[in-house]
Amino acid sequence: MVFQGKKLINDPNDVVTEFIEGLVETYPGLQFLDGFPEVKVVLRADVSSSTYDKVAIISGGGSGHEPAHAGFVGEGMLTAAICGDVFASPPVDSILAGIRAVTGPMGCLLIVKNYTGDRLNFGLAAEQAKSEGYKVETVIVGDDCALPPPRGIAGRRGLAGTILVHKVAGAAAAAGLSLADVATEAKCASEMVGTMGVALSVCTLPGQVTSDRLGPGKMELGLGIHGEPGAAVADIQPVDVVVSHVLDQILSPETNYVPITRGNRVVLMINGLGATPMMELMIASGKAVPKLQLEHGLAVDRVYTGSFMTSLDMAGFSITIMRADETILQRLDAATKAPYWPVGVAGNHPPAKIPVPMPPSRSTKSDESLSRPPQLNRQGQILEVAIEAAANAVIDLMDSLNDWDSKVGDGDCGSTMYRGATAILEDIKNYPLNDAAETVNELGSSIRRVMGGTSGIIYTIFFKAAYAQLTASSQSVVTAKQWAEALEASIAAVSKYGGASAGYRTLLDALIPASVMLQERLNAGDDPCTAFVLSSEAAWNGAESTKHMQAQAGRSTYISGEILASVPDPGAMAAATWYRAAAVAVKEKYGASS
Repeated sequence: MVFQGKKLINDPNDVVTEFIEGLVETYPGLQFLDGFPEVKVVLRADVSSSTYDKVAIISGGGSGHEPAHAGFVGEGMLTAAICGDVFASPPVDSILAGIRAVTGPMGCLLIVKNYTGDRLNFGLAAEQAKSEGYKVETVIVGDDCALPPPRGIAGRRGLAGTILVHKVAGAAAAAGLSLADVATEAKCASEMVGTMGVALSVCTLPGQVTSDRLGPGKMELGLGIHGEPGAAVADIQPVDVVVSHVLDQILSPETNYVPITRGNRVVLMINGLGATPMMELMIASGKAVPKLQLEHGLAVDRVYTGSFMTSLDMAGFSITIMRADETILQRLDAATKAPYWPVGVAGNHPPAKIPVPMPPSRSTKSDESLSRPPQLNRQGQILEVAIEAAANAVIDLMDSLNDWDSKVGDGDCGSTMYRGATAILEDIKNYPLNDAAETVNELGSSIRRVMGGTSGIIYTIFFKAAYAQLTASSQSVVTAKQWAEALEASIAAVSKYGGASAGYRTLLDALIPASVMLQERLNAGDDPCTAFVLSSEAAWNGAESTKHMQAQAGRSTYISGEILASVPDPGAMAAATWYRAAAVAVKEKYGASS
């Protein structure tokens, strides 16, 4: 049975900002940037980029994993946490704002979980920050021990072991080490840690229904932290059996995920996924320690039990094991004021908190305001029709996209695309529609402002690449051939930065056939409207064909082929939908005369 999840919230779209407001009221040492709702950054209240004389440690990602990441901001741990929407990577502008707010002359270290969206967004932000003169290093954490490598281009997921890397890096920075040395310690820690999770229930995203994927009496093994299906489903077993299986998987010499062998010293973390009572977590800890000692021959030097990196209201836990030495233990034992490491609340509650002003960019460029022309020319009219039709089609498809994505991803594809589409419909009144290139550029800006996760950065790259291609021509009116070339350039850019290509089960499986067909029909002499419609049919067929593909990019790489075969790729269906809607609308309004 599928039913609406019960949540003690207000508007589902406001959960992250309202969480942050409550967090900073609770802990005097935390503050936030005044950038709601687009920019959601929590930082140390005592740190400013103009005065901070240590390496800044910055992490973050999608929300829904509380207390990670904002709950680990504090002296001796993170300097700032960048909060995306629920299960969606934070946008580049938010990451940049965090870097600018806390990074002094010693530089900053970005600790990034190994998800495509996080890598892309934090990577682009790092490059932009470097171009502004900041010193930036990045460490990617992929501690997942559930799935045998290789997994396409995605690799091992970042899970609860990331919190231990945060602590090591934060302590090293607090000790005054250089950026290079802090990065080295963090990277070494990331290579010494392994994690695997088990769940008894599926999490419910705010405002959405609860999936009935996991039946009664069943549990999932080897799941991620975004509600995606695990590596296997099994009957619920006593916790003794579950703990033994997970420890064997993490420490398996065949997969060799972590360099831990008999006689080593280790740190153990039992991490609740959001709805697991402390009693059950403590039972798991009590069973795990003797098994590590007696069955695996390991010395357990530290045990951390609690909820560190959750998955909203999921019932279950993950086990993390890290190889320890004196340096690691020293870093883990070092003092910290991060509230969920865990420590008690320290300091008096201030009478009021005024948000920290948004830091200015070091860039000398100023964005010129572009506005809608008083009268649209023919090109502007066609663009308006196409954009409005495409955006409305995406809005109408939201529930279907979320449903498909709940089976093969994290269930938010429709909501993410909806945010982009509604922003475009709001912003179109200010688009310079008579200038096609600048309109395409503004589409990218609208999407970048509101769309999180991989979809947001992919579509931003898509439109920026099209803009670059269109501006290469000095002609004021864009020809059909130039549109086709812009589409081809956009596809190439998405493939280059996202790592996917045809057959990877992504939006490219809709756009590549469309591009090929569009070029073919135009070269054959078809009128542009007819070529556009025929290429949109190719896009639709390409999206439908993703049912028969094994994913090689994104979170679907973790899903079994049997599940994938039941639904098309949501990203491909979204792309095919807006592309076809635009083509049909232009054809109906302007016909062959265009």
